[in-house]
Amino acid sequence: MSSSHTQDEWLVRMEAQSRAKQEQFMNRIAQRLNRPRMTERPGQPFRGAPDFWRTFEWNEQERIERFTQNFLSVGGHVERLGSMEEASDFIAAKARELGANYIVRQQESALEQLGLEAKLAQAQVSAWNSDGSGPDFWKARAAEADIGVVMADYAVAYTGSVAVLSSPHKGRSVSLLPTVLMILIPAERLKTRLGEVLPEFDELGQGRLPAGIHFISGPSRSSDIENDLTIGVHGPGIVYALIVG
Repeated sequence: MSSSHTQDEWLVRMEAQSRAKQEQFMNRIAQRLNRPRMTERPGQPFRGAPDFWRTFEWNEQERIERFTQNFLSVGGHVERLGSMEEASDFIAAKARELGANYIVRQQESALEQLGLEAKLAQAQVSAWNSDGSGPDFWKARAAEADIGVVMADYAVAYTGSVAVLSSPHKGRSVSLLPTVLMILIPAERLKTRLGEVLPEFDELGQGRLPAGIHFISGPSRSSDIENDLTIGVHGPGIVYALIVG
């Protein structure tokens, strides 16, 4: 008898033993649950979200309240502000309170209109990729920043999450590397369900998707195998969601 034939027989025998052990294991579970053993895959009449969830929606005040509760529950901070001018004043005051020396923001017209450069004469404020120095230079600058300022593209009340998309003028490092992150959320961009946001990415198609789509739900939280919680290891340790309007 050839060695290959002997090996094939051994593999068949090992598989049979393995299946027998699997059957014993599953039968023991069914016995302890005091119910018959299931031998066929159960039917799945529903796919995706149920119909009632596709139309579920909170009003604006409920969205703001639920988002605030969820964001606070994971260690984030939330401020409700009436205008971009109030948001500018809040960021400037917080920067002075924290003694921030360097602030980086996305290169967006709405963030430019905050006028942080004029309000924070004691600190340097830079807009991402504003001088064409390249991504490596700006990554290093973002890592040095005390505060990063970004505009939310979407926010979701049910999960307490903010979506920030990247582009050549909206580097992902602005939201990932500074010590403190300020996220401005126009109230009209705050949705009830994640299902209101994700389909828009599908509609863009693979060729038009941004390089980065980041969902932020509070400060960075990491735990080791012993469940020791550490804040700020993989992202900002302090995150402010500023709901504007």
